[in-house]
Amino acid sequence: MKGIEDVTVYFADSYCSWQKGAVENVNKLIRQYIPKKANFNDFSDQYVKNVAKKLNLRPRKKLGFSNPKTEFFKQIANFALAS
Repeated sequence: MKGIEDVTVYFADSYCSWQKGAVENVNKLIRQYIPKKANFNDFSDQYVKNVAKKLNLRPRKKLGFSNPKTEFFKQIANFALAS
């Protein structure tokens, strides 16, 4: 792939939630639907898919009140045009 050597990857330390704010924010959103100590075997695959769909269609302030799904496909379209 063109330009792949220009990608910088960062890894967060274990148990350092302040280093991974976006992940912690998504975890908080997921907890609205699935309690913290819940067993995922208690939830159907369809329920988990519905939660993911709701979260991907939920507007985010960080994205200018757009949603992650829309922004993802904008990035894919930009990548396809640049190739």
